[in-house]
Amino acid sequence: MKALKSSIPRALPLEARVDTCDNSGAKVLKIIAVIGHKTVRGRVPAAGVGDLVMTAVKKGKLEMRKTVVPAIIVRQRKEYRRPDGTRIKFEDNAAVVLKDEKGNPKGTIFKGPIAKEVAERWPAVAKVASIIV
Repeated sequence: MKALKSSIPRALPLEARVDTCDNSGAKVLKIIAVIGHKTVRGRVPAAGVGDLVMTAVKKGKLEMRKTVVPAIIVRQRKEYRRPDGTRIKFEDNAAVVLKDEKGNPKGTIFKGPIAKEVAERWPAVAKVASIIV
């Protein structure tokens, strides 16, 4: 997992519900932990584009529901700035479900665009993505 070049605001706190954009069987995920997030005591951890999170499946296929799965945030509504000065934001918050914490996605098709920061940090996700913005 590489470091990000742009400073992304962490707009998705714990307990946030995020839609999935893949065909893994999960539809709605609830963020329960942000992996590698360091913060001060008492602050609620939050995630942004490119972050690895542990999620609970709230809606989806019966075998997927009520399970804890790792996921990567691939889109967020909150605007962020790239090093070249451009600002980018998406229409929705979206995540991709992983098979393992190494970054291999469970789904084989992603709907919608994937942020460029995610493609740089997670090469296995970039291989499956059809649109990288």
